Amino acid sequence: MIDYFALALGHGLLALALLRLVLREETDVDPRLRELDEKAEAAREEGSAASRNARRRAQMKDGSGPK
Repeated sequence: MIDYFALALGHGLLALALLRLVLREETDVDPRLRELDEKAEAAREEGSAASRNARRRAQMKDGSGPK
């Protein structure tokens, strides 16, 4: 005869472990993807018109002129 208590206990603990893993923040966010997103945002900001204008103003202020 199957011991239903042991079967329920084993499956219950497995379900609890799975639930705890699913609810963890570390399993939901990949740190490498976060770094790539930050690099892409920095590149986007660097290539924006406001950034280019700021670099041009700084060059004119230094006297080096546009390159």
